[in-house]
Amino acid sequence: MGHRSCGYRVIKLFDGLSIYKTSTTTNWMMRVWDVNMRQYVIKSSGQHSVVAAKKEALRFVKTVLTAEPILAEEHKFTAHCLMMLAKETKRAHKGERSIGSVKAMRWCIEAPGWGMLDRFGARDIRKIGTADFVAYMGFIDQQKPHWAPSNKNTILATFRNIMKNARDQGVISTIPETPRAKQQDNPRPFFRFYPLVKKQDDEVQTLIHAARQMAKEKTVVRWLPVTDELADVLEFIIYTFVRPIASELYALRHRDITIADDPKRLILTIRDGKTGRRISNSMPQAVDIYRRCLARHPGHSDDDYIFYPTYQNRITAGKNIQRQFKFLMEKFQIVKIDGSQKPHSLYSLRHTAICMRIIHSEGQVNIFNLAKNAGTSVDQIERFYARNLPLSAEMARNLQS
Repeated sequence: MGHRSCGYRVIKLFDGLSIYKTSTTTNWMMRVWDVNMRQYVIKSSGQHSVVAAKKEALRFVKTVLTAEPILAEEHKFTAHCLMMLAKETKRAHKGERSIGSVKAMRWCIEAPGWGMLDRFGARDIRKIGTADFVAYMGFIDQQKPHWAPSNKNTILATFRNIMKNARDQGVISTIPETPRAKQQDNPRPFFRFYPLVKKQDDEVQTLIHAARQMAKEKTVVRWLPVTDELADVLEFIIYTFVRPIASELYALRHRDITIADDPKRLILTIRDGKTGRRISNSMPQAVDIYRRCLARHPGHSDDDYIFYPTYQNRITAGKNIQRQFKFLMEKFQIVKIDGSQKPHSLYSLRHTAICMRIIHSEGQVNIFNLAKNAGTSVDQIERFYARNLPLSAEMARNLQS
């Protein structure tokens, strides 16, 4: 059936499909209702004959109905890559994340040939699951067979951050499982201390003494004078277990610290640590260190940083400490490489803190409590610390008690 009105003729074939001709068109036009787009799709049939136009319209409706729906921008994997990178770049500029980690994420996303944009492109992020990720990592193994597990785990972390962004935006409800690449366990480097070595060979005491000696000599490293604050930073890591990173040690403000008694300790609020938010208890020595910080900056506010508060960019503050630490290690020749075959770094102090608790407690420390306090896991402590420490006579007696 068709009808004419003011030079406009319409023939309805069925609901949602019709052909029509106006006084200005030679060929019949086709009009199809697209359910996904919720609008009409109009196209010329290229046919002058009604019969031919009807046949063309029936072919045309099949292409419209079977076509992939246009994907909304918020559902595209690419969109969440860009959102995540923008968010992490902003955090890096504020000193809350290292620039290097953001560069690593961008590398995983944009690398030609194997990057995530090449692999997933404009795909619907809601339809990307564990099987897709496993297949992608299999592709990476073929393309980069000699890559270390750490490279692959960087890709994993980037993928998870993208999916977390989608979850936080309410686009997906759960993050797909992402199996980690197996890594060879290497002992964490730590400074040898008494009773593992003789008192005169205690590397921790040597390190702290050397830092205070540099402050006494008014040593200058890259135009920045070394003060007693450096020694306090090194000791603070040892007695609080915090990681020397922008989101833990360098992020601590006075409002994050509470002095407590029975037992004497600091209660630290780590707001956005490597493993998330945690409340941590320190060893008693940390209280005296913090009181020296208070005396050093008497006019502080609760929002001021604990260490080097004049540096609002905490990445810069961290780099200055790292440079002074490296200079100290070279100046006093504390460059011994231990059984891990890795040189010492600021992170060695955190590793030392965990090892000291295991040794000084004579095997009685609760490993679960230690792991929770340090923001790690029992598995990590057993794999990287406890298994590589010597079994002292005290620990043997504790085992047999």
